[in-house]
Amino acid sequence: MVRASNGMIIALNVATMAVALSAMGFSLWFHVRDGSQCQRILKTPLLVVGVALLVVAATGLVGAITGSSPVMWAYLFMLLGLIVSLVVFTVFTVMVTNRGVGRAVSGQGVGEHRLGNYSKWLQRYVVNARNWDEIKSCMIDAGVCKLAPNVKTADIYNPIVSGCCKPPGYCGMERRNSSYWVMPKKHGPAAGEPDCKAWSNKAEEMCYGCDACKKAVLRNIRREWKMVALINMGIIVVVTVVYSIGCCALRNNRFHYHIKSPHPHA
Repeated sequence: MVRASNGMIIALNVATMAVALSAMGFSLWFHVRDGSQCQRILKTPLLVVGVALLVVAATGLVGAITGSSPVMWAYLFMLLGLIVSLVVFTVFTVMVTNRGVGRAVSGQGVGEHRLGNYSKWLQRYVVNARNWDEIKSCMIDAGVCKLAPNVKTADIYNPIVSGCCKPPGYCGMERRNSSYWVMPKKHGPAAGEPDCKAWSNKAEEMCYGCDACKKAVLRNIRREWKMVALINMGIIVVVTVVYSIGCCALRNNRFHYHIKSPHPHA
């Protein structure tokens, strides 16, 4: 029972190493495979997370098996850094995603929220030229508009499709089929609006350059980040428990060290 905490640390870190090696394997697979833009975006974060987890797990494993107090101190220090980082990131995520909650929307569909409903940081991060080009390429590669041919009900069921795969409702355009829209001879009430001009019937353009599409993506990111914040809270609890077990393992190592070490006055 005295060494139970060491056994738990070993088991937890073996499982963590398996997760780390899996993440690194997927990253390397994305590097050698000519995948889509979405997959290419994932390869570097997966590799970084995998290496970080592998280092932490290997340190904890060595410390628990060898009973080395300095190694266990290093392991606990890394876990503490992880806990602090998760707490900071979770607080930041909540602050970024909660601005404008409950504000009125434009009334033209779920995908047409006003940009002011989102934090300035989130707007700058998503709607800058470099990041938006990557997001747009990812959506095109994934065939977002091809997967949802019925854009008539997209306002309710899929804000991304509503904002990116059809012209905004206020443009007054007429739908000829699932992906082809035309401006009537008598121009719509807002034919001169930027989003109305940005619309194209080309599959690689459509409304990916429209503000309505950017707002829909922002809305989706805000929802997903809120979910990430909840998941982070659960991870913080788990890592804190592991940290507590690690402290017990360190205490056990020091206890057994004192028992095995001969008394200096013996």
